[in-house]
Amino acid sequence: MHGRIKVKTTLEQQEAKRKEREKKLQLYVGATQAAFNKRKVGELDKEALEITAQILALNPDFASLWNLRREVFLALGTDRSDEEIQPLYVSELSFLESCLRVNPKSYGTWYHRCWIMEHMPEPDWSRELALCNRFLEIDERNFHCWDYRRFVTKSSHVPHSDELEFTSSLITKNFSNYSSWHYRSKLLPQIHPDPQRLGRATEKVLLSELELVQNAFFTDPNDQSAWFYHRWLLGRADLPLSIRSMSVDVAGSWISVTFSQPVLVQRDLILFIDQKPTMVSWKTPDGKEKPSLLWVCEFSKERLNNLCQHNFKVIWKDGEAQKECVLYPGQLSTWFRETASDDKIFSLELSEGKSNVLQQELQSCKELQELEPDNKWCLLTIILLMRALDPLLYEKESLCYFDTLKSVDPMRSGYYDDLRSKFEMENAILKMEYAETNVVILSDKGLTRLYHLDQLLLVSHLCLSNNKLHTLPSDLSMLRYIQVLDVDNNEVSRLEGVWNLPKLEELSLQFNKIKNISSLQPLCSCLQLSVLRLQGNPICEIADAQNQLRDLLPHVSLIEM
Repeated sequence: MHGRIKVKTTLEQQEAKRKEREKKLQLYVGATQAAFNKRKVGELDKEALEITAQILALNPDFASLWNLRREVFLALGTDRSDEEIQPLYVSELSFLESCLRVNPKSYGTWYHRCWIMEHMPEPDWSRELALCNRFLEIDERNFHCWDYRRFVTKSSHVPHSDELEFTSSLITKNFSNYSSWHYRSKLLPQIHPDPQRLGRATEKVLLSELELVQNAFFTDPNDQSAWFYHRWLLGRADLPLSIRSMSVDVAGSWISVTFSQPVLVQRDLILFIDQKPTMVSWKTPDGKEKPSLLWVCEFSKERLNNLCQHNFKVIWKDGEAQKECVLYPGQLSTWFRETASDDKIFSLELSEGKSNVLQQELQSCKELQELEPDNKWCLLTIILLMRALDPLLYEKESLCYFDTLKSVDPMRSGYYDDLRSKFEMENAILKMEYAETNVVILSDKGLTRLYHLDQLLLVSHLCLSNNKLHTLPSDLSMLRYIQVLDVDNNEVSRLEGVWNLPKLEELSLQFNKIKNISSLQPLCSCLQLSVLRLQGNPICEIADAQNQLRDLLPHVSLIEM
């Protein structure tokens, strides 16, 4: 191994080694048993420390023995002063350092060191910081040591600016130091917090970082560390929980509420009708008690007067999020929805300065791609920069880069297909909003997954034909106003998401992979469904399938097979 010639051993040598291993094993087992016996009888003394040290010096990952040592330290501290116990803690730190030389990535050892420093009467934090420096010189990606360093700097109140300089020094030595890039992404929002975007640094700081990271990926284009950091710089802040949409349907006597992230609604969502709290039962579309983006309730429409105006309002957790709709006289439905274009859900909010810098970044990446045509990181970054600048302006060009990306990195073609599907749907939603239409055509897009269905609340016609979809996901239930759904020529075999689509009238599933009658069970809840097309599916080969489907779906007037 590693250039060394393997020397054959004789049977006699093998037997000698076996006996030596057995002897060590007996000593190991004996010491372990002795340590547990002392714990059992409550002898938590220095001898227990000596016995466990013998084992942990060989195997630092014996968690139970680290627990025993902590019990010993707590017991010894009950009848000793701080001056008397301090040397024991100092000795323990030296022992821990020797264990870390055996295994620098031992979870138990690093955790025990944190515990010792927390209980030590007079901790020497500068010594610990120096220890971290030494171990990071040996292995700059030792995340155990990085975690411990963050614990040390937090406990000793080391300025974040000092730590930022530390990451700069490591990155300057080696652009491939991913841990330093990651640590930098945690420090910048704390040193230069953006008051408008929670968890992000100010735009000025982010733009200055782009120059540093550009130097990195021009120096070593194939190293992923700088590319990942560049992706973080282009990212958006985490948005607070909000209610994305609310709709009221008087004819169906239901109200739906869509959240920006899955939540579990128990008694935290309160409905007000004309300023009066109304008792309702919120449910997910499939009736399961689980976190969901969409929650629906039924209400009594008898209290509504068709000649009067009515106000509907929902409040989540005492005002953390709320939305309201007004039902005007003569209306049978009303709604409110946040738009993707107005709320910048799919893109960055760019100032002129940031837009210019990103344009320069895009040009630089294109130049690098000419020099490194097979660099997947560069190709993916070009796509992301185009999305950040203007998703519709660069739509066709970014799709061409996807084709190139899949050819140079075929191992991840599935991931790229999913990402492309996500961007295709975002583009379609933006176009729908700009055109102010409720019809969305997504045929022949190569879609492998469906995204952002919460943005399609008011869509009445959706065409998904000639794609690569394998299932209709549960999020499809958010299409509360869908009337016509075309999913022809896909690979769909399951219909999990077609539960309780209250206005669905026509569903076309021709030339898919539906094999069983039971897979169409969700359609029982779509009571307005009148037309179902199933030509070209394996289910058509089942004897008497037509009659079985009529028994299952008596409300569907036309079933084409």
